[in-house]
Amino acid sequence: MHLELSGLSVQYRGQPRPAVDGVSLGLPAGGIGVLIGPSGCGKTTLLRAVAGLERASAGEIRISREVVESPTVHVAPEVRHIGMVFQDYALFPHLDVGRNVGFGLGKLPAGERADRIAQVLALVGLPGLERRMPHELSGGQQQRVALARALAPRPRLLLLDEPFSNLDVELRERLAHELRAILKAAQATALFVTHDQLEAFAIGDAIGVMHQGRLHQWDDAYTLYHRPATRFVADFIGHGVFAPATLREVDGQVVVDTPLGALTDLENCPLPSTVGRACEILLRADDIVHDDAAPVKAQIVRKAFRGSEFLYTLRLSSGDTVMAHVPSHHDHKVGEWIGIRPEVDHVVTFERGAGAAAPPMAPYPT
Repeated sequence: MHLELSGLSVQYRGQPRPAVDGVSLGLPAGGIGVLIGPSGCGKTTLLRAVAGLERASAGEIRISREVVESPTVHVAPEVRHIGMVFQDYALFPHLDVGRNVGFGLGKLPAGERADRIAQVLALVGLPGLERRMPHELSGGQQQRVALARALAPRPRLLLLDEPFSNLDVELRERLAHELRAILKAAQATALFVTHDQLEAFAIGDAIGVMHQGRLHQWDDAYTLYHRPATRFVADFIGHGVFAPATLREVDGQVVVDTPLGALTDLENCPLPSTVGRACEILLRADDIVHDDAAPVKAQIVRKAFRGSEFLYTLRLSSGDTVMAHVPSHHDHKVGEWIGIRPEVDHVVTFERGAGAAAPPMAPYPT
């Protein structure tokens, strides 16, 4: 692994618990990792520890197999050969684009420095803008310049701390896809922090979900969504609800009784040993299908327009709530009752009342 964290903890003096608590993960050379989680979960502190800006109270950080951080080792930030891109870009307003990008290239001969500046500006889609001043650029262009400056010295690791947070939503989504292409073209190893799931899904090879300083899961986007390792991950990723359910056995098969009816013929059945236990089932918005012919009816209590679809929040006659993605040409009014039916491929159940770190009851399909 190019970047390895082993049991990393960061404890601030006077705080009752670590800001980063026993985090372990690995990122191969050329890989892009993303950390997501709610505010205060420790993701930026972890990034700062990798950069050398925070000291470890336990565990290790290795870059290219070299220990750069532990309770007894602290390699200074400036000699870790790490590039950083910040939320506010941190461009020098009095320097033109070329001198901003070349700021870390002072040891190169002038000709080589100019070639490298031109190379990385072309890589980020800004060829020939060396003489522009930062205030003459759009927010997206300034962010690209900041990325070019970080890439110019060929760092062995690139760290990005919510670099799109100051940009509008449409530009952020486009730049997220472009950033991935740029990092892959540069063969850069990168660790990215964001609170935006769509950004994480667009950019990351591996995504880490953090909560209260702990890393709950480090996986690809598909696995996080369909096979969450803990209840917190299941709740944090995507749109969905936990509905009360009961497990029973019929003709040797486990059946899950839910407010939407019984779920049978399941690819991912809960274990037979769980039969008879009350639990909660994760029902995502794409598990619920709008079907006027369905026997189950639900009242629309809220709807959010998403362009090609609505995200409906629905209340069943039992009082339970579910969510559903519905094509936008099905434009029902709040208060209307519509037919719905479940189409659940990945069954994820949890002990009723389980805590955030609790694993699911059901095994996953192989």
